[in-house]
Amino acid sequence: MTKDVIALTPRMPDPWAVLAGLLSGGPDKLVGTRGEGAVIQLCDPEGRPLVSVEAPLLVSVEGEAERLLGATAPPVPYWWTEARATTGVAEAEQLAGTFATRLASLLGGSAWPPDAAGSLAVVKTDGVSVAPEPAAAQPAIDVLTERVAVVIQDRPVVAMTAWLSDAFRAAAEAGLGLQVVSPAGTTLSPAVRDALGGWPSRWIVQDERDGYYDGLTGAVLRWQDGMFAPVASPDATEDDPRTPVAATFQEVRDTSERQLALTFRMVHPADDRLVLGGGLETVWRELTGAPPAGWGTSEPATLPWSPRRLTDVAHERAPEPTWFVVVGNRDRPALATVRITRTEAGVEEHVTLAFGYGSGSGSGEELPLDALPAAAEALATRHHLQSMLVQLRKARRDVAVPPRFEGPGVPLAFVLGAEEVRTMPGDRARRTPLAEQPVTLGPRTRPALYYPLPGDPSDLSGWQEYERLMRHLKGA
Repeated sequence: MTKDVIALTPRMPDPWAVLAGLLSGGPDKLVGTRGEGAVIQLCDPEGRPLVSVEAPLLVSVEGEAERLLGATAPPVPYWWTEARATTGVAEAEQLAGTFATRLASLLGGSAWPPDAAGSLAVVKTDGVSVAPEPAAAQPAIDVLTERVAVVIQDRPVVAMTAWLSDAFRAAAEAGLGLQVVSPAGTTLSPAVRDALGGWPSRWIVQDERDGYYDGLTGAVLRWQDGMFAPVASPDATEDDPRTPVAATFQEVRDTSERQLALTFRMVHPADDRLVLGGGLETVWRELTGAPPAGWGTSEPATLPWSPRRLTDVAHERAPEPTWFVVVGNRDRPALATVRITRTEAGVEEHVTLAFGYGSGSGSGEELPLDALPAAAEALATRHHLQSMLVQLRKARRDVAVPPRFEGPGVPLAFVLGAEEVRTMPGDRARRTPLAEQPVTLGPRTRPALYYPLPGDPSDLSGWQEYERLMRHLKGA
């Protein structure tokens, strides 16, 4: 399995330290670059990469090494330098481990994973070469077929790293699905889950009993026709193509941990004075009493929270869409993804956000349900809210996605923005088939509407009420 090795150091890897790391293969090892010098590679005699080293990241957000690696990092700010060894080449793994060990030895800090830290001696790679596969030109991709690109991730959390972001981009440009393979016990960052999309992209989990299964659906998988695909049950028919579900996936663990999940969309008038991220910060403050901790264009999130800097990045990339990840602090685990696009309607922000909570009343983990209407009103009156759905889920406090069944969320509320209320014919938005009528938010001359919904996680009737509301609002 591909080996990612990371050096966490309090000092920046200067050119001499990087050179010392690169000499882990000896002075005659070929060195190449990619991405305008952002990636340095140690290569075999044919120029194919054995180890690819990403440009060091300066991490100024506390808790990211703990969240993604389970490792203790130096105090912020510190430097995060990743080396990725080519799949299936033991010497390449040793090279990556020695590279990270040399950096940590010269600059302080540590190498992750701990068992990757090896000797400082030169790794013998005479005669070692890499198979000439089409994927060799893209270090983030391990296997490439006519249907999918496969990425193998041996990490505690499969996160939206710069490596994986490159793989998503390369697969999309080639019209391929992306399949991420990880060992048992790994979890998935919500940022990756939201990016996987539909078939044939999947999260594939290795399993002792069933071989491989889909970490999000539980479907047992096999490698067939150039990709991982579901196995048909013996009693499957053409009209009912049943797929067995992995036993591990069905092992539901009783948990009292919960997540408060919000999905909302804002449409801002295009204006040079527009500052993005304000709506997300407003919700974060209303529900936690503090702003987000940090943000970035990949994981780990490296930058302290700053709507102004986020706006600058989006502006530089326009008219292309921009994607961000935003994280919380240790006291209140949270993660949001933000997608910003320029459309005919203006500048759209689509936010998916989850806060994690533990169990027990009086433990400081009470859900801030009373603050939801105020958060919705602030979005509607100050941030051009179009719509918002709020759900409650029985799910992990750390907001990571496990490779097993987690029950669906139950709708707590739906919010319709003032512009959508205004354009709806008659009084359809105000008179609904729900038992509880909507609450008016903002000025009565131009109100937004807050629709309370049943929110008991043990009762799925909330979805029935939500569907009734959607049919009514659409005039169905």
